[in-house]
Amino acid sequence: MNIRLINIKRDKSDLKKIKRLYHTAFPSDERAPFGILVRGAKKPNVNFFSCRDGDKWIGFLYTVNYLDLSYVFYFAVDDALRGKGYGSAILKAAQKKYSGRRLFLAIEEVEKKYKNYQQRVNRLRFYERAGFVRTGQKMQEASVIYDLMSIGGRVRNEEYRQLMISFGGLRMLFFTIRILDDRLG
Repeated sequence: MNIRLINIKRDKSDLKKIKRLYHTAFPSDERAPFGILVRGAKKPNVNFFSCRDGDKWIGFLYTVNYLDLSYVFYFAVDDALRGKGYGSAILKAAQKKYSGRRLFLAIEEVEKKYKNYQQRVNRLRFYERAGFVRTGQKMQEASVIYDLMSIGGRVRNEEYRQLMISFGGLRMLFFTIRILDDRLG
């Protein structure tokens, strides 16, 4: 595989495919309006990547960066290409790009009470195989609770809050976005 992360600031040719995948890969209660992502990508601390294997489009990766943190806000592989190693390859490319930084992401809370529990376990195992570890922290965005996973260490609540403000401005303070279990911060 020859994975390339192409910033949409330079090449918007895959934007329609990305938008379609974004709407199918994430439930509505986990999606920010797509226009906000596109506008946010104009900021210097945001990377919105179209992911390709050579010339073949395979998915997208959206990260928000603050200090030594890189938050994988959204990441998805084209449905037709899942299970072929592309997700792992994209994450490996992200780890290389963000080497020396705390790279973290949020997955849906892994608890047996959810109908899609096994899917959540599978997602957890996928990220563990990619090198991410559970931090023991939970995060809430609106009504959805997530488990945090990272490479490089835990994220304090204040760091996460500042990262989100760097992305969306002070209006982010009006949303319920916080790390719930933050013994360190």
